Amino acid sequence: IGDVLFGDVNPSGKLTMTFPKNVGQIPIYYAHKNTGRPLPAGKWFEKFRSNYLDVDNDPLYPFGYGLSYTTFQYSDISLSAPTMEQNGSVTAKVTITNTGKRDGAEVVQLYIRDLVGSITRPVKELKGFEKIFLKAGESKTVSFKITPDLLHFYDYDLNYVAEPGDFDLMVGGNSQVLKTARLTLK
Repeated sequence: IGDVLFGDVNPSGKLTMTFPKNVGQIPIYYAHKNTGRPLPAGKWFEKFRSNYLDVDNDPLYPFGYGLSYTTFQYSDISLSAPTMEQNGSVTAKVTITNTGKRDGAEVVQLYIRDLVGSITRPVKELKGFEKIFLKAGESKTVSFKITPDLLHFYDYDLNYVAEPGDFDLMVGGNSQVLKTARLTLK
């Protein structure tokens, strides 16, 4: 702990839960179901929307959040193809750059959202992660292989299915600050 406090070791741990700002937000988690009237991004309060009167909807610390003595920048997601067949795969690539003055490790997180399903689906689900180490100023490309297995879920009749449609692939350092790309499953 002393080495971390004095900067001899650069921390790279990430939170395994979401921390609320206020007890009224409990339960709060990243994989919640979408509401019928979500609050637009950047808004504090809007009448007839899913929000609180005395606190904003954002957590104090989102799932996957962590501090470091350096900073990382993510490029946009590059897909090998915009569509995928039921028995195919697509590769999603993102380049991470250490923009700080210290060497450090980063946990690159992949989230997927099924935009339309036969049952309600979470706004995002953690489907993969990779921990990488970057020297100051160094860049590295991380690849995630997207297969139909990552898109499967149990439907109303408890069949394990991947339904055709659009999916958002999201990559970032925590569950709130993410780069997004659209993938269509045929």
